[in-house]
Amino acid sequence: MKTHNMLIIGLLMFSALLPAQTSDNLVLITLDGLRWEELFGGAVDSLILDERFCTDTSDMLSRFSHPDPQVARTKLMPWIWNTVAEHGELYGNRRHDNKVNLTNFFWFSYPGYNEILTGFSDPNITSNDKVWNPNETVLEWLNKKKQFAGKVAAFASWDVFPYIINEPRSGIPVNAGFENADSTFGILGDRELFLNEIQSSVPSPWSAVRLDFFTHHYALEYMKREHPKVVYISYGETDDFAHDGRYDHHLKSARQTDEWIGQLWDYLQSDSFYQGKTTMLITTDHGRGHSPAPEWKSHGKTYEGSNAIWIAAIGPGIAARGEIKEPMQLWQNQIAKTAAALLGHDYINGTEEVGTVIPSIVKTID
Repeated sequence: MKTHNMLIIGLLMFSALLPAQTSDNLVLITLDGLRWEELFGGAVDSLILDERFCTDTSDMLSRFSHPDPQVARTKLMPWIWNTVAEHGELYGNRRHDNKVNLTNFFWFSYPGYNEILTGFSDPNITSNDKVWNPNETVLEWLNKKKQFAGKVAAFASWDVFPYIINEPRSGIPVNAGFENADSTFGILGDRELFLNEIQSSVPSPWSAVRLDFFTHHYALEYMKREHPKVVYISYGETDDFAHDGRYDHHLKSARQTDEWIGQLWDYLQSDSFYQGKTTMLITTDHGRGHSPAPEWKSHGKTYEGSNAIWIAAIGPGIAARGEIKEPMQLWQNQIAKTAAALLGHDYINGTEEVGTVIPSIVKTID
């Protein structure tokens, strides 16, 4: 009897540590290299006024500039500030000493995406080369669960993502770079076939990154047709336009991506499979150098500020706290465990120590 009672007590103690499931489904979204400065403060006028970075200053000032940062940021990303700020949570405004940082030491894309998706930084991932990720991502971990098996998918603009997610090993279909949708994604609909038809005829400014239009619409059509339970979408243009020194295009891309994410959210609220049962987590892989200076174009260890990022969350169970203004330190390595916890699972990754659940986003069973 004593042993039986101890077992019950142990189980109760263990259950108190389990995450309380708030969602049946999850959409994880990243905007490559979008700084916290623009997200929380809107467009930087000094960059708009610099002819090196903007070719149509008057148009950019009219569309995105305002002396009040709260108005400026709403002009840049209206869905974030009218919907997430009203019904979800936003972390990372360093003006309030609310910080989100990388734990990896490299401050660029592959190490950042590995940290987001695995929950830990890997010192052996030191480049953006197309190397199969030896680490299991939370996407792969979830795909092994009966509840999610065959219901996890990823869409990305950068052609390195099949390697980051390790598509052959994980068994997760990844549509990335300039790939067309194929039979891996089931029987394609007319819109997907049309996207396949036009993708090769629409030039991208970059050799390794397609336009986000294709990533977005491939993902949306797949969700409508197959109803996956876990979807990862990585938009890439914000980073590449910044590297090109085109602040005007960078702003336009941020604005367009905000609109597309809002479109996804509206779809989730209209489909009975997802409605009221799906959470969005939105973040970025790295920050950028500070402005005003050409450093805003770049990121990496030599560019101060590149390790500063942000996180947004909206969905069932997410408190409507809006912009979090209290001093706080969060880390990129907490995203993977938080994502799994929203689905009611305690994510672990072998012998690696992953970041903890963000407690203000996910409650535990008590």
